[in-house]
Amino acid sequence: MDAHTRLAERFEAERSQLRAVAYRMLGSLVEADDAVQETWLRLSRADTSSIENLGAWLTTVIGRVCLDMLRARQSRREESLGELEPEPGIIGIRREDDAIDPEEEALMADSVGLALLVVLDTLNPPERLAFVLHDLFDAPFEEIAPIVGRSPTAARQLASRARRRVRGVGAVPDADLAPQRVVVEAFLAASRAGNFDALLTLLDPDVVLRADAAAVAAGAHEETCGAASVAKQFMGRAQNARPAFINGAVGAVVAPLGRLLLTIQVTVKDGRIVEINLVADRERLRQLNLAVLPNGE
Repeated sequence: MDAHTRLAERFEAERSQLRAVAYRMLGSLVEADDAVQETWLRLSRADTSSIENLGAWLTTVIGRVCLDMLRARQSRREESLGELEPEPGIIGIRREDDAIDPEEEALMADSVGLALLVVLDTLNPPERLAFVLHDLFDAPFEEIAPIVGRSPTAARQLASRARRRVRGVGAVPDADLAPQRVVVEAFLAASRAGNFDALLTLLDPDVVLRADAAAVAAGAHEETCGAASVAKQFMGRAQNARPAFINGAVGAVVAPLGRLLLTIQVTVKDGRIVEINLVADRERLRQLNLAVLPNGE
């Protein structure tokens, strides 16, 4: 067996671990597999005689690859919006790539947890890397620091900030929000079912639906007024929406397989929805305190 074949076998032994790291970093099996392939290419070109711990070396390399991919993704203004159907209401989603079996990706998302993936998607790239590598895969900060270009102490601080955001997932909401949650979940169910009459009963006659610039660019109307007009916007939609706590209030997120695309922020008064705000701007999404809720609870 030649040296290249032995190296390939050693890499294959690490592949599942590398894929797990990359998926938690990127939230996409397509991109995770791309990152794993790039890591192999870098290994195959490297001088392996000086590599003492191949697993640690590969984790460092795939961390750098994922960080570059996250930063490139962040710099593209159309990031995530391209996954939204350009239709009024903005709730339709299309897959970005059919190369991955949808069932396989859904199983991966379930294994990680949708709530965790959504919160990870609100972190900036260095925070996400520091948290994933340290908290989920036990990488020491001394190895993480050079990847993010900071000191071990600064890398520790990145992970700490990320950890505080992630721990918010399990925060127990105020019991006073229970009636609001009932209204929001009923609204989502009526939207999915295309039940126009049910939507009307849940909307205040003077309800206002507003969308930020990013949501408008993806096909939403900037402002819609009146129960009938708003109900039409949501007819048959919200298929990918999940109830969530957003900055201490009940609303919903559109986050297929954990990729946060949109929040639906709702104001309820006297048992009816009086205002809905659609937020798709990436920077605004990152500033939100989110906790995704299980459906039907």
